[in-house]
Amino acid sequence: MAQVELPPGHTARPIDPATDLPAVRDLVHTCERALDGTATTDAGALAAVFARPGLDPATDTLLVHAPDGRLAGWAWTDRRTDADVHPDHRGRGIGTALLRWIEQRARERGTAELAHVVPDRDTAATALLHAHGFRPAVTSWLLAIDLDDLPEQLPPALEGITVRPFRAGDPADEQATHRLIEDAFDEWQQRRKDFDEWAAHTVRRPSFAADRSPLAFAANGQLVGAALALDLPDTGEGYVENVAVHGGHRHRGIARHLLRHTFRACRAAGLRSCTLWTHSGTGALDLYLKVGMTVRHSSTVLKKTLQ
Repeated sequence: MAQVELPPGHTARPIDPATDLPAVRDLVHTCERALDGTATTDAGALAAVFARPGLDPATDTLLVHAPDGRLAGWAWTDRRTDADVHPDHRGRGIGTALLRWIEQRARERGTAELAHVVPDRDTAATALLHAHGFRPAVTSWLLAIDLDDLPEQLPPALEGITVRPFRAGDPADEQATHRLIEDAFDEWQQRRKDFDEWAAHTVRRPSFAADRSPLAFAANGQLVGAALALDLPDTGEGYVENVAVHGGHRHRGIARHLLRHTFRACRAAGLRSCTLWTHSGTGALDLYLKVGMTVRHSSTVLKKTLQ
């Protein structure tokens, strides 16, 4: 079993998702505020991490406490991995210890490649991962739009396309949207998510905002587009988790149309702006720029081959 070598007096144990989630969320928020001045990760996102298929919290997660009992860091590893060290506890070798544990545990699991997303402005974390053999793979961008700048009227309807909000809790909407998004993302994602995993990240997430999540249907009733939004009240902003269009209905303006519906729904909810992430593997950056979004900052997916 992978062991972690921490500075003297520090202790580590596996994370218990049933009891440790609030403490982990507070740690992640502290790290986010130290970097960007705002916290964006919601409890649903963390819960979805611990529920990843194949991830066993008892063996694949760590919680690190300092000698005084304060939470100093956390980490998890699966096909992807992540780790954070509290700003007050950096410079003591905890991050290096967590990274070594991550690699050791990944090798025990037979993981062929590790992927770690690092904000480009976090130069210390980037340098640490580079020193341990991680190399850049793809770039991710956080884009934002000022909702005060939206036109008063929606653009004209698209010929042969009708749009309505997602029906919360409707199995038909859930299953059809899952198929649409996973089919669309097959072009660049490493693997398909089954329904339960996908739903935990989206429509079954406590922060899912069905009223801000428009669906587009063709004249025959087929679902051909979706934009799924989250409600993240701590940020004061709207957030789009997924945008997808059926392969046979692209280049018709459906994605732009759905985004405009989402933006207006966010503004009607009193939000000042709306954000989303995309990465270089999707080829969607130009789409978001054309609807008026701008790049706020970027991250890099760093990867390391283990076998």
